[in-house]
Amino acid sequence: MPAMKDMVNGVPRYRHFINGQWTDSTVKEWIEVENPATGAVIATVPKGGADDADRALVAAAAAQPAWEALPPIERAKLLIGLSRLILENRDRLARLVVAEQGKPLTEARGEIEGTALYLTYAAEEARRITGDIIPSDNTDEQVWIQRVAHGVAVGLTAWNYPAALTTRKMGPALLAGNTIVIKSHEGTPLSAFEIAQLSTQLDFPPGVINVVSGTGEGLGAALVKHPIPRLITLTGSVRAGKEIFRSAADDLKILRLELGGKAPFIVAEDADIGAAVKAAIASRFENCGQICICNERMYVHERVADEFTEKFVRAVKALKVGDPLTMVDVGPKFSGPELDKVERMVKAATSAGAKVLTGGNRLTEGEFARGHWFEPTVLTAVDNRMPIMQDEVFGPVIPLMTVTDFDEGLRLANESRYGLSAYVFTKDMRRLMRLVRELKFGEIYVNRPGGDAVHAHHAGLRHSGIGGEDGKYGLDAYFQKKTIYVNFA
Repeated sequence: MPAMKDMVNGVPRYRHFINGQWTDSTVKEWIEVENPATGAVIATVPKGGADDADRALVAAAAAQPAWEALPPIERAKLLIGLSRLILENRDRLARLVVAEQGKPLTEARGEIEGTALYLTYAAEEARRITGDIIPSDNTDEQVWIQRVAHGVAVGLTAWNYPAALTTRKMGPALLAGNTIVIKSHEGTPLSAFEIAQLSTQLDFPPGVINVVSGTGEGLGAALVKHPIPRLITLTGSVRAGKEIFRSAADDLKILRLELGGKAPFIVAEDADIGAAVKAAIASRFENCGQICICNERMYVHERVADEFTEKFVRAVKALKVGDPLTMVDVGPKFSGPELDKVERMVKAATSAGAKVLTGGNRLTEGEFARGHWFEPTVLTAVDNRMPIMQDEVFGPVIPLMTVTDFDEGLRLANESRYGLSAYVFTKDMRRLMRLVRELKFGEIYVNRPGGDAVHAHHAGLRHSGIGGEDGKYGLDAYFQKKTIYVNFA
């Protein structure tokens, strides 16, 4: 069997993982994987096409009936084994995440811990795959409702958490009895390939796990449009979600779309300012602000605005930017186009009247001469309708507005097409309960920074997505229901 990768001109060149084997692409084109901190090419991967999609999906479909027929606990044992191997290789995998994505090494190590945890949690649910037996209206009859697999799932993952998002989809999909084809974002495909390589040390049947690489408009579109997969699960942009929604319509595929966010961060006049500042920093600048649940816009009550702003800006100025393999707070932006987008948004905001309190520019001198770097930036916004307050930045930039009262903060927070996450700092229980009831967001963090739990539910409202991930509700998305009427008269 061919190896996972060869060395070509001193750079690793990966193959697709299809039907338990490392397989050359039918398309003889390659995608260069770049280190965001240095701009250096660290690997090349296949630019897969429709034939590669077909081979992977046919293999997954052939393997699925026997995989679903295994007792769930047997499927779970394999997931636990893969989780163990990931943890045994945590430092190597964390450094790979740093190399392909750019986040600081301490954060990458945390991502690998989460990567293993998604598999472990899914495995723990093996003995809790329950259905229902309900009374019938007929004599000597029962009605059984079972949860069964969809069949073949396609998992499309984003570049901000390349390892964790792979197992966030793989774990519940496989536990539920589906087989899966994973396509990572073309800029960060290496983590998924390395996880597939670890799976070869276990007894996963060929075709249960398949990992392929290519662009979204090429291989991704071919996977979505193919008649075999029944479930498409995406973590990505709103644009990508809409395209998949349209492409999947003809076959009425089941969709789980976890899309963008524009999280408001509300600071009431009675908030613990120190705790709010600390949470606002962590929830904005972790992973260079490249997290869908990030603090993206702040609404601070006028009575505490001066104190909060002074402490927040001071903390932002203290953030250390630099080589993500060293002890830094903020690494590079993921790519050149992403860096250009952030710069355009800041310039547009300042042209429209926003004031830069700190930062606001690319970093290009010295150690920042290569790679994609932007200063941690704080802006004061003058209008909630400004693009900087309405469009996802996904970078180390945060706008701040002062509000006159609680109702204004709540109203402005809800003035968004997104609905993924929100943050609230207040000690007033009545005010808190109003926010919980009236904020139109799928996740609300109260008096704490972001960070969702593997056993909770991660889901957005409005343009932030359809369905969700994690916990028992996320796992349920990987099943469909079958009803059986059993007459024993």
